[in-house]
Amino acid sequence: MPLSIDIVSDVVCPWCFIGKRRLEAALELYRKGQPDAPAPQITYHPFELNPDLPREGIARADYIAKKFGARGYSAHDRLVHAGAQLGIAFAFDKIARQPNTLGAHALIERARERGVQPAVKEALMQAFFVDGLDLTDTETLVRIASAAGLDRKVAEAALADEALRRAVAEEEDKARAMGVNGVPFFIFNNRVAVEGAQPPEVLLDAMLEAEKESAAV
Repeated sequence: MPLSIDIVSDVVCPWCFIGKRRLEAALELYRKGQPDAPAPQITYHPFELNPDLPREGIARADYIAKKFGARGYSAHDRLVHAGAQLGIAFAFDKIARQPNTLGAHALIERARERGVQPAVKEALMQAFFVDGLDLTDTETLVRIASAAGLDRKVAEAALADEALRRAVAEEEDKARAMGVNGVPFFIFNNRVAVEGAQPPEVLLDAMLEAEKESAAV
């Protein structure tokens, strides 16, 4: 049985992007240590940092002023440094709009069903943090998802599907009810949980512990 990795995160969470890269590094260590093991099964789950934002989002400048006050964009300095070490060229100055991410999560869920979830998740994070694209714009979201392998018509239908949005919101509610208050949040084999963008070695230890606990059952 492959190791299962469930990741609760948001596409506009910079630490989630850093956590994604650190997990990728941990997976490389895992493969080196267990070259014959099947590839872990990764599934992304929704979490909105700002679920109360209007669907059209708000100006990024207003969001930064409210969240960080006098610190403003200097609050990102640590993130820029951490991202650079992992190959993420954070470009916070390019972001003009802070989005409501329910639509993006609907795309990610549909991408899971179509087998392209990791690529769509990565593309959305790159689009927001590196390219500064507006994730409130339907055409932009469709273009990002289709370029990552999700059929364009499927993407358009997902964004127009109110039932899908409700289902995504309900899944997020379940995560919060389970005690997920901060992201990224990793769950290995439904047994070992790790909160935060921890170093690769910490994530690897959690993977191995989860396998050990599963084998002991």
